[in-house]
Amino acid sequence: MKTIDIVGGGKVGKTLARLWSVGQVFGVRCVLNRSLQSATEAVDFIGAGRPIESYADLEPADLTMISTPDEAIEQCCLRLCEAGVLRPGTIVFHCAGSLSSELLAPARSQGALIAGLHPVKSFADPATAVETFAGTFCAVEGDRPARETLEDAMHGCGAKCFHVEPDQKTIYHAATVIVCNYLVALMEAGLRCFEQSGMSRETATEVMEPIVSGTVGNLFELGPVGALTGPIARGERRVVQRQCEALGRWDEDIEAIYKSLGRLAVELSAAAGNADPEALAAIEQSLKFE
Repeated sequence: MKTIDIVGGGKVGKTLARLWSVGQVFGVRCVLNRSLQSATEAVDFIGAGRPIESYADLEPADLTMISTPDEAIEQCCLRLCEAGVLRPGTIVFHCAGSLSSELLAPARSQGALIAGLHPVKSFADPATAVETFAGTFCAVEGDRPARETLEDAMHGCGAKCFHVEPDQKTIYHAATVIVCNYLVALMEAGLRCFEQSGMSRETATEVMEPIVSGTVGNLFELGPVGALTGPIARGERRVVQRQCEALGRWDEDIEAIYKSLGRLAVELSAAAGNADPEALAAIEQSLKFE
């Protein structure tokens, strides 16, 4: 069984390490965190490994995972190189969705293979993440042998892997932010609109749930063009204009959201071909920022 060192045993690191340990995919060797106490807590969760408090304590392993916050990865890689534990063929990889594996080039200069692994999943609670990990999609990029090893490891945990271009990782990760994090922010914007109309947040949440769930279901069944409904789908220019004006008088930030997403909705409506093109052109004009 291949061995692995963990640098950064946070939520993602602990989840993956436990999956690999329990599934006998990799043998966890050392776990390095910001403090010995947090490393010990990570080892307790993983159920394997040895907590350490410095790079000098690292033992050579077949793989090293850097699962720290993004801004710390480059420095961690340099410290790893200075520790002298890398061997030719050692796989060094990070878990950042927005950064290329090329950030780990110093490790490659010492003969290591480098890669990036990004599970498309929320890791708010590691215990829950472990239980629900099967079926998770994972982006993988980097040196081919490293990529293949990680893909095999993730398949062993029930994950599904796909490849992204290293120089497009930032845009790839922005997509995950938009469809996940910004979806939450969009729901908050909707709740504030409901509240402004005089509805309680509790009632608004109850009203939102079926329409949001239905829309998401339609999206994945019919695609964005087929799932679009509402005034822009119907080409109702006056409705859109009145809503822009009302939002502008009340909250310019939410008006900006409405206009930005509205312009994308115009494109979808035009592709569907159900609305009057002249009406859509007028709507697009009303959605421009002054």
